[in-house]
Amino acid sequence: MPGEISTAGSGAGHGPRPARSALRASHADRDQVVAALSIAAGDGRLSAQELDERVEAALSARTLGELADLTADLPPVPVPAGRTVPAPRDVLRIEQKFSRTERTGSWVLPRRLEVAAQWCSVTLDFTQAVITQDTLEIDVDMQGGNLTLIVGPGITVDPYGLTLEFGKVRGHRTPDPNAPVRLRIELAGRKSFGHVLVRRPRRWLPGRRNLAALPASS
Repeated sequence: MPGEISTAGSGAGHGPRPARSALRASHADRDQVVAALSIAAGDGRLSAQELDERVEAALSARTLGELADLTADLPPVPVPAGRTVPAPRDVLRIEQKFSRTERTGSWVLPRRLEVAAQWCSVTLDFTQAVITQDTLEIDVDMQGGNLTLIVGPGITVDPYGLTLEFGKVRGHRTPDPNAPVRLRIELAGRKSFGHVLVRRPRRWLPGRRNLAALPASS
């Protein structure tokens, strides 16, 4: 009738809001859980195998509920109010001669990394690094010594742009193309008289810590 307003279909598509656990997870949500899992492993609360399994699950989680399940048995990780991720450098250069050098812990990855070293070993540990983009190019100019890359789930290494002389890439294997990737490391440049070693994160064994290398690809 004139003057009447039909309410049929009003509110269509606007039903009750889903519970928070059913809300879709964002990249930031997944990254936060991965960081919490890494801290828990560093505290000895998770084994290396548990860390791998949970990080892989976090990277493929679709909802906040799935992410919450992964940290339900862990203490909350305090995050300082107003904390922001530091801006990455455009280029970080590591230059060393005749001694060992390493980058470990929560270091901020640059947009590009240059490694220039002579007769020394260089270790780059990415397991707790602050990832600022999905690809990191490492320009290598090394003579002698080994270049060791410590990687966790969701981090792949592409060594095919690197020229090797009297050395090999050990521990590298072609990643599963269907697996979620947080960071792709691309190696370029030249490496002579030494190996490139790709290793798993630290394994937490009773009474000691050690680094377990991935099985070499055939």
